[in-house]
Amino acid sequence: MSRCTSSSATSQLWFLSLAILFGTSTLCAQQTPAGEGWPTYGGDAGGTRYSSSTQITRDNLAHLHPVWTFHTHALDAQRTGLNDASFETTPLLRGHALYFTSPFDVIFSVEATTGKLLWQYDPRVKPEHEEMIVTSRGVALWPTSPDSTRSTAPCSTRVFLGTIDARLLALDAATGKPCTDFGHSGDVNLREGVHYTGIGGYGLTSPPTVLGDVVVVGSTVADNQQVDVESGVVRGYDVRTGRLLWSWEPLPWAAAQHPRTGAGNAWSVISADPALGLIFVPTGSASPDFYGGLRPGDNRDADSVIALDARTGRKVWAFQTVHHNLWDYDVAAEPLLFTFHNTTPAIAITTKAGQVFVLDRRTGQPLYPVEERAVPQSDVPSEITSPTQPFSSLPPLAPLAPPEQNNTGWQRSEANTQFCRTQLAALRYSGIYTPPSLTGTLLYPGSLGGVNWGSLAFDPATGILYVNNNRVPFTIQLVDRRSPAALWQREIEPILRDWPIWLYLAGGTLLLFCLRRKRWNPGLRGLLAGMAVASIAGWVCLFPMKYGIPHFGAEISPQRGSPYLLKRQPLIDHDGNPCTAPPWGAVTALNLNTGHIAWQSPLGIDTTGQPTGSLTLGGPIVTAGGVVFAAATRDAKLRAFDSSSGKELWSTSLPAPAQATPMTYTLDGKQFLVVAAGGHAGLNEKRDDTLIAFALDK
Repeated sequence: MSRCTSSSATSQLWFLSLAILFGTSTLCAQQTPAGEGWPTYGGDAGGTRYSSSTQITRDNLAHLHPVWTFHTHALDAQRTGLNDASFETTPLLRGHALYFTSPFDVIFSVEATTGKLLWQYDPRVKPEHEEMIVTSRGVALWPTSPDSTRSTAPCSTRVFLGTIDARLLALDAATGKPCTDFGHSGDVNLREGVHYTGIGGYGLTSPPTVLGDVVVVGSTVADNQQVDVESGVVRGYDVRTGRLLWSWEPLPWAAAQHPRTGAGNAWSVISADPALGLIFVPTGSASPDFYGGLRPGDNRDADSVIALDARTGRKVWAFQTVHHNLWDYDVAAEPLLFTFHNTTPAIAITTKAGQVFVLDRRTGQPLYPVEERAVPQSDVPSEITSPTQPFSSLPPLAPLAPPEQNNTGWQRSEANTQFCRTQLAALRYSGIYTPPSLTGTLLYPGSLGGVNWGSLAFDPATGILYVNNNRVPFTIQLVDRRSPAALWQREIEPILRDWPIWLYLAGGTLLLFCLRRKRWNPGLRGLLAGMAVASIAGWVCLFPMKYGIPHFGAEISPQRGSPYLLKRQPLIDHDGNPCTAPPWGAVTALNLNTGHIAWQSPLGIDTTGQPTGSLTLGGPIVTAGGVVFAAATRDAKLRAFDSSSGKELWSTSLPAPAQATPMTYTLDGKQFLVVAAGGHAGLNEKRDDTLIAFALDK
């Protein structure tokens, strides 16, 4: 049996799934769609990001305009982590209130038709390490059904948040006050019971998942820091008391490793199926991400989707998307739940490699065939790669190899063309899943995907899946930590990156010294001339960093406990454009009825204003009005596409790039479209703190 199929599937179910596959198939949403509200992060418990609201359509987008804005003021005051904060939240709707978070886990409730503040709660998180990701993508609500909110007793409705400093909070949805009967006066310390190393980054960035009376959380774990990081344990808590109900360890074999292996964590959004009582957990890589010599084998249940019983945490089945992951191709997207052939509960898994796997979610058995194919093998000493990897029979959402032709008409300069050609020729590459090497490997798609945490949207009326995807190449290299190169990259390069600062300091010190000793009295003109010389010298030092020495600014990660450092960076030309043909970011529509790509459209523009697509972080939504909405790009735009053709119909400028997923709802006869526009710290973008709502003219 294929290693990537269910551990509990039977041959009878396999033949049943084949019969379904080759029959005439139609699809519809398994979960009740979000309708005209938006009660969970993914629109509904199955992550369809679909709305039945129809007031905004293809034909009236020109009349869509801002109607209110709200500012979190998260960037107003100096605080630890400010330079790393990214505004990635997606609000939820309950009644007439929206609930969302700032990057520092401040929870806000605002009136959904006006944006007026109802309450806010600051848990006063303290980012402890520079490796920490400072963001929050949102909250979860309990009860999940609005019909269960009639009681006015305190905490009869609750807001749950997992914080970046590893706490699970429960607040009264009506007042924003902590539910004192939950945990310790409203919060649970998620570091308790975990092998906490303290080296950085253990917490939560994605919202919890609520199923019945259980709230489930995963975790974020610092990537590439060391072998012995925290466990990726997934836990279920009682929504009323905060009592731990169960724990599920994704890597039960890890404790026996020497050194102990960690991670395999669920840092993205967990889907839920109330009818089956199952949750579907997307997991990441065992640590460290790019060297597996200390974690031999497939690393089963890492880089997988796991079906767990929500009441007990018992594993029902598992499907692995990558064996012995060496590429950071973890499962970043929320699994999609839908119904296949009107009868089969199904799950669609999208990956950073751009593949789509469709399974029977009762068993994990593939509904579209999955084949194990031979892949390139490692030449790194002590590394033993998997001889094969799973490939879906569905077409990939993004190319699995760099495109050889440019179909957009965009032209690169001759100097940039030669530079990229030289860089690509120097890298090892034998197709997707080419392992990291000591000389340098091309990673395509790059570590950001394919499909990242923005996840996907699904229209139950057409059976079409919509997803934002990246097509940016990276380079990865393992560096022997005992070598002179390791000393250079670990100790000297960080200093050289700050050459301009050192020159300014040295020049200023020299001037002060000379003035103090009265050996030289330059006067005002001389001082100004000296400052100008220092500025020119600083610029001269910046120039080779940007144009002549492409490895400056690369990520150098220690991977402590392993023989190798990791060097990783995007492969870009002198103008900052990826060294492969555009588009570099796109929206792709895949028809799950036919198994064919319906359309693909570039998402975003480059610095010259060309529709080349750009790196995207954030996902799309789709509505019954025939519109796909997406932001996620670096050019500070919110866009609308025709859901049937992919034609871009409308765009509007935002205060900053919106690396977040929009949401929509209808209240008091008006449909609103809301998105968080705050930029992304890791992309060196303009940042902001604006939640902005759009609606049609009256």
